[in-house]
Amino acid sequence: MAKTQDFTATLKDMMGAFPVDTTALEDAFKSTASLNEKLSGVALDAAAKSAEISNKWTKETLSKLTEMSKAKTEPADYAKAATDFASASAEVAAENMAAFAEIAKKVQTETVELLMAAGKDVAEDATAAVKKATNEVTAAAKKAATAK
Repeated sequence: MAKTQDFTATLKDMMGAFPVDTTALEDAFKSTASLNEKLSGVALDAAAKSAEISNKWTKETLSKLTEMSKAKTEPADYAKAATDFASASAEVAAENMAAFAEIAKKVQTETVELLMAAGKDVAEDATAAVKKATNEVTAAAKKAATAK
């Protein structure tokens, strides 16, 4: 009966001839995790500020509704109260929409800054990795040439 050849040693030698440097992958993972943390921070900060604006807006609206819902002596006073409420609500809405726009602008600016910085870091890392790989290949080629 034929005996199956054991390729364990052969595969081990072959894998040893092609060393894999995992530091580049580890660095990429760390960079990605760091970027995600920063982007999450921007998003969570914006959500917190938006919630504060919404809460303030709701409280102001409720206080104006409380004022509008009070009993009046003259029928014309109800019309005036409704007009005052509508006018105040429009003014508050404009202020709050401007505040939301400022939050959105800040998020956009911070996100672009983070992505630009991450792109610069990736380019620098890629350049360093290519330079390192070139040096390793050159060294291996010289070693192989001198071994013959």
